[in-house]
Amino acid sequence: MPLPDTELAMLRDLGRRNRVRLKTQILLRWIALAGQTAAALVAALVYGLVFPIGPVAITIGAAGILNLLAGFLLPATRRLSEGESTAMLVFDIAQLSVLLWLTGGLDNPFALLMLAPVTISATMLRLPGVLLVSGLALVSVTVLWLWSRPVLSPQMVALTLPELLRLGFWLALAIGITFIALYVRRVTLEMQAMGDALAATQLALAREQKLTDLGGVVAAAAHEMGTPLATITLTASELVDDLSDSPELAEDAALIRAQAMRCRDILRSMGRAGKEDTHLRQAPIEAVVREAAEPHLARGREVVFAVGAETEGALETQPSIHRRPEIVHGLRNLIQNAVDFAQARVEIDLSWTDDSVMVTIEDDGPGFPPGLIDRIGDPFMRSRRRPGYEGMGLGLFIAKTLLERSGARLSFANGGERLRASGAAAGGAIVMVAWPRQTLEASTTVQPANPQFLP
Repeated sequence: MPLPDTELAMLRDLGRRNRVRLKTQILLRWIALAGQTAAALVAALVYGLVFPIGPVAITIGAAGILNLLAGFLLPATRRLSEGESTAMLVFDIAQLSVLLWLTGGLDNPFALLMLAPVTISATMLRLPGVLLVSGLALVSVTVLWLWSRPVLSPQMVALTLPELLRLGFWLALAIGITFIALYVRRVTLEMQAMGDALAATQLALAREQKLTDLGGVVAAAAHEMGTPLATITLTASELVDDLSDSPELAEDAALIRAQAMRCRDILRSMGRAGKEDTHLRQAPIEAVVREAAEPHLARGREVVFAVGAETEGALETQPSIHRRPEIVHGLRNLIQNAVDFAQARVEIDLSWTDDSVMVTIEDDGPGFPPGLIDRIGDPFMRSRRRPGYEGMGLGLFIAKTLLERSGARLSFANGGERLRASGAAAGGAIVMVAWPRQTLEASTTVQPANPQFLP
């Protein structure tokens, strides 16, 4: 069952949730300013190095003033927008670049700190912001490599690296900026996609659990209302007999009886639909698979079931399994995917051995892209789409996650020589789900009696 549009919209908005609080940015900047101040004081007072102390103090003070203004003018709990975060990172790079230019450029070992804003941008900004911050960092280290004010020793000797080392340091920083921007962003995107897809899985399971709980409530209500409705029906029938001399009153009593019987029939129907019979908590594997496929049997494609033991030594009777929501929902997603892309036919094979239970779902559609079969099940992968088909690519991920939670192993392949002579077109997709039989099969012990509701 696909997620509703409201839930899909919520998942799309999750990509904007990685905004950082202003308080966090201010705290990190105070730590950086404290480190810059300590380094300048140690260099000047302990080692006696000569550099323009006044401009260095002004550069550090400018960042401190900005921090104070942000802390006083804006609430600390405010989360910065992407544009505000980008502006703050650009300012950090500019401030650090000026400070490094005043203190030796790439001859200053603290030039390595230029990687920090790039790393932060790769984790919290979208691609345009990452490109802007990384590009500015590359330009800054290049300018610092070519032009800067040298730091002098107490003997007024310029402390500079050999040109070859300066070139190597610039090259290392340039490669580091590029690599970190690409690698950290890639890892962050994968983590966000996995988190969003797991959230979608939890939404699907929660919806299934709500439906199950609602069915139990309906069954209890139908049982509890049965006795009052029976009393009303009986009393109304007696009134009809007693009021035979008053046709109008008898007609009203007959109407009450008819409506009470109608309510009884409605509740009885609802009770059958929602009844949670302890003996139905487990069922043969075929019944569970057919339940999962039921919403997609009338969608214009032929759905064929094939059932049978795979080996002669296997038990002839079908294994009885627990009707767990994750199994039903996971198989339903796989069957929906097959029906969506099938041209005319979907085959569902159920087989078992002494050690395992297998469900194979095969369609006659275009199949999986060969180059992406190893990636099937990754969240938000929009492959194998047909024209006019919209979706977030969560169906296979949700199915894979839920079924693996039940102990299953999934494998994906394309058809070809494996297809039977059933008229199916070659190249259709094949999904095999296999469980260890001892993990999936329900216990054969006697089930407890159904709970009794006292009138």
